[in-house]
Amino acid sequence: MPEGIEIQLKKGVLGFCVLALLSHRDSYAYEIASKLSHAVDMGEGTIYPLMRRMQSDGLVATYLEESPSGPPRKYYRLSDAGRETLASQLAEWRDFTASVEGLIGEVDLANSANLQNAETNDDA
Repeated sequence: MPEGIEIQLKKGVLGFCVLALLSHRDSYAYEIASKLSHAVDMGEGTIYPLMRRMQSDGLVATYLEESPSGPPRKYYRLSDAGRETLASQLAEWRDFTASVEGLIGEVDLANSANLQNAETNDDA
């Protein structure tokens, strides 16, 4: 069974969302994961490989900072390449979402109901 559109969309925008979060302030992985979990229902285990990949790609830099509770935390901040990538992806995202909205905006509720009825009849 193919993945649902929501899963595919989440996979496609997680890096973009991380860059957007880091554009506001430096953060550590667990904090980023928590924010993404609340916003797009992303699993916590997804963030660590993503952050390693973003670091390898030069999009983020890291530094250690003492924690009030426990060992030092590894913080992430945007690199210059990360800022450039965010700006580029933001422009692409806005163009893409505007195009998609233009297409789906043409679908009215009657057409949507007809599509659902056709799918129901196909399943029967």
